[in-house]
Amino acid sequence: MTLESIRAALAWCLVINLGMLVVWWLLFALAHDWIYQIHGKWFNISKHRFDTIHYAGMALFKIGILLLNLAPYLSLRIVG
Repeated sequence: MTLESIRAALAWCLVINLGMLVVWWLLFALAHDWIYQIHGKWFNISKHRFDTIHYAGMALFKIGILLLNLAPYLSLRIVG
């Protein structure tokens, strides 16, 4: 496996993960009540707690993207 193929894989992982984050955010923003209604049937959860869980999940996912995709990609770009 060459350095270039690792860089390409990290770049695609970054694009795919950012796409997933954008889709999550769009669904949460545009279909909030519908998603809450579905989850409300499964779990006894308030809207405030539901929003907090999703916000924290998106934040953790974004941090994971930055640490596990973007940082290694940039370091490999700098090295060679």
